[in-house]
Amino acid sequence: MNPPFILVSSLALVLGVAIGFFIKNYLVAREVDKKQTAAKQILNEAERKSTEIVKDSQNRAIEIIQAAEKDALKRRQEITRFEERLQSRSDQLDRRAEKLEDREHAISQRQSALDKKSNKVEEMFNQVSEELEKISQMTQAEARELLLERVEQEARNDMSRIVREIEAEAREQGERKARKLIADAIQRVASDHVEEVTSSTVPLPSDDMKGRIIGRNGRNIRAFEKSAGVDVIVDDTPEAVTISCFDSVRREVAKNAMQKLVLDGRIHPAHIEKIIEKEQEEIDKVIMEAGEQAAYDAGVPGLHTDILKMLGRLKFRTSYGQNQLAHAVESAQLAAVLASEMGADVEIAKAGALLHDLGKAMDHNVEGTHAQLGAEFAERHGVGPKIVNAIASHHHEIEQQSVEAIIVEAADAISGARPGARRESLEQYLKRVRALEDVANSYDGVKSSYALQAGREVRIFVRPNQVDDLAASRLARDIAKTIEETMQYPGKIKVTVIRETRTVDYAK
Repeated sequence: MNPPFILVSSLALVLGVAIGFFIKNYLVAREVDKKQTAAKQILNEAERKSTEIVKDSQNRAIEIIQAAEKDALKRRQEITRFEERLQSRSDQLDRRAEKLEDREHAISQRQSALDKKSNKVEEMFNQVSEELEKISQMTQAEARELLLERVEQEARNDMSRIVREIEAEAREQGERKARKLIADAIQRVASDHVEEVTSSTVPLPSDDMKGRIIGRNGRNIRAFEKSAGVDVIVDDTPEAVTISCFDSVRREVAKNAMQKLVLDGRIHPAHIEKIIEKEQEEIDKVIMEAGEQAAYDAGVPGLHTDILKMLGRLKFRTSYGQNQLAHAVESAQLAAVLASEMGADVEIAKAGALLHDLGKAMDHNVEGTHAQLGAEFAERHGVGPKIVNAIASHHHEIEQQSVEAIIVEAADAISGARPGARRESLEQYLKRVRALEDVANSYDGVKSSYALQAGREVRIFVRPNQVDDLAASRLARDIAKTIEETMQYPGKIKVTVIRETRTVDYAK
């Protein structure tokens, strides 16, 4: 073998090994640099994420602290309001206690006055006894009888005078406070009242439309009356037909359906049924909206859907010309004012007054009074027992169990009896006034009686030789009680008994 070749091969091998070693070291160093760079990136990313986690933790901690502070502030405010309510109730109790003490003091004073009167009567009795003993013409029994008559007469006079003074004082204070409460309540509540009747008139474009409404052999009008449940009166009234029904909701559905049929012009049994069904759906929506609006206006949330639907039906119900839904809302507002002034539960009073006439929206075939029906319906749909009692007792059919029930009755009376709220027909008004005078004339000693102030007052003149002052007071109470038991009327009736004495002489 050639030695130079061997030498060159050896050098090439050594050189290759050296180059391979350097290349390997370079690649290793490069891989180490890459790994170091990746490690630094991982460390930087870890530091960045840890910084973000720390910041998020800090932000969450700050949010939790702020929420806790807000909750603590809210609880402190609730505690403050609760303490204020407790203080208000405490002040009210203190005022009531003071009033009770004043009443006890007044009663004790009156009792002392009565004791003085009793002592005076005893002294007079002793004096009369001594005088009678000096009279020899009278026996002891006769003297005792005469003495008892005199003492009884004086005691009756004193008793009558004291009773009149106490009644006058109590009446003056009670009327003054009642007038203030009622005036404040009425001034803070204002509403419009709708007058309706049991028939509705639908105008027609021409009298030719009447024939189309009747149809061939009356098939159209029969189909309309059967589907709507109303009576359609086609008389000589020019360009108009009358729809009559005792149910105001059905009457409203029929009226709207008739108007749409007249505008559409297509009047046949199939189309009539379709239009009436559509109008019934529209009226159901109106009833629901009216119930929800009434509950909103009265400030009574959380009522059951069925109660709202039944309440909305009162939109189409009237009593003496007063819209019953408006009357219910007005009664609720009045009850809220009265309950607030008297320190009663405002929410119970509002709810009871809003729902007190709920039974008037029931089906006419259901037996029972409207107060009883409304109370049973409300109880079935989750209304509280105090509100149910207020509904059932607002006409004294059952006993009133709370002051809120009395407030509901008062609000109902104020809304229904105030001037302009309701109207009566002339015939009903004349019957009521005539019955009022007949009740007064039925008593002995009554000379004449006159109904005044649209039947809100009856003025009675008595014969002075038959009725004295004490009998006049008893007569007024007896007549008022008889009117309460035998007559029905809105509001209250004032009974005034007048006794006058005339002395006549002639100059000759």
